[in-house]
Amino acid sequence: MSFEFAKIAQQAAADRTICAAEVAALRGSGWADGKMTREEAEMVFATQHAIADPSREWSDFFVEAIQNYVLHGSEPRGFASAEEAQWLISQVEADGRVCSMTELEALVRIIERAQNVPETLKSYVLGVLEKEVLEGVGPTRCGGELSDTHVSRAECRIIRRVIFGQASDRPAAVSRREAEMLFRIKDAVVGKDNAEEFKKLFVQGVGNYLMGFASGKAQISRERMLELEAFIADNSVSVGRFMREMAVAAPNAFGVVFGKKSAEASREEQVAAEEEVTGSEKDWLDGQISLNGKVDPYDQALLEFLAEEVGQA
Repeated sequence: MSFEFAKIAQQAAADRTICAAEVAALRGSGWADGKMTREEAEMVFATQHAIADPSREWSDFFVEAIQNYVLHGSEPRGFASAEEAQWLISQVEADGRVCSMTELEALVRIIERAQNVPETLKSYVLGVLEKEVLEGVGPTRCGGELSDTHVSRAECRIIRRVIFGQASDRPAAVSRREAEMLFRIKDAVVGKDNAEEFKKLFVQGVGNYLMGFASGKAQISRERMLELEAFIADNSVSVGRFMREMAVAAPNAFGVVFGKKSAEASREEQVAAEEEVTGSEKDWLDGQISLNGKVDPYDQALLEFLAEEVGQA
């Protein structure tokens, strides 16, 4: 970390404000090589916690810097290690306050852009998201307001980005955990002046969980990616020996990684099978609907959607 970077960040923290020129200087002095070090990232967080009213320029820099460090600070790029995930959580929680809008945007952006992140970070982000939607107030990073009395249009956009994010539980699809979060939010705000988009998001999200096809191979772990990158980089490795070791160590992943043909059902057959709402899924749905003791308009819209799509609910 350069002396100038540290000086600017420390002065901004002391002043509790930072101007656009200082943000530009931070970019030039500490990020000239496009990388963010742990020391720099921690100083960026300390500055974020100190600033009373973050400017747009600062917030954009903060989100970009933290995303860069968490996803590109170590190999393989695009992944967060368990240690990096825990570091991020500890930094967000360091000031003992509810996550700020700038920090929320950083968390959402990481889930949105990462190839994969550890389970601890996924759980944390979902918890923060639910809390902010139900209790948060104030302007969001992408326009619109958080409301603690209803679900706003801005909150709908944030929820959608997280549950369909690349590093979410099921990339481009909704998991049971995420669907249950949608039910909890819905039950908390039913009858309130919610954005029209929320009913659509609720129906699409829960319907996606019940009917959507999500490949279990959509994500690869950071550890597996490291193994593959090491294999590709090592010209001395015996390909035959490596293949044999892979087949023994991970027989299910072997064909996926190296393109070996299998007798599994075609994607079309898998999609068709997933569209069927199973008995256990019906039981889950009945349980979720019964939690608030009635079939509300959101539940009814969901049931009508399922009936139309699969001929049953």
